[in-house]
Amino acid sequence: MTVEAIKEAIAELPENERHSLATWLMELEFDAWDKQMVKDFSSPGGRGAALAQRVKGDIAAGKARPFEEGRRD
Repeated sequence: MTVEAIKEAIAELPENERHSLATWLMELEFDAWDKQMVKDFSSPGGRGAALAQRVKGDIAAGKARPFEEGRRD
């Protein structure tokens, strides 16, 4: 099945089914994004590993304050 055929089939769905499909697709993308973020920040050499290490170092050195202290209500 081609992407075009899928698009045509989706266009023929009733509105509530299209909405359900859109919700499912968004959840699928969010799950993939979450997995990528975990990989980036927890794997040595990951895209966010250096930042995570720097933040951990700042916390250990007492350079961070609890989130509640920085909030402005």
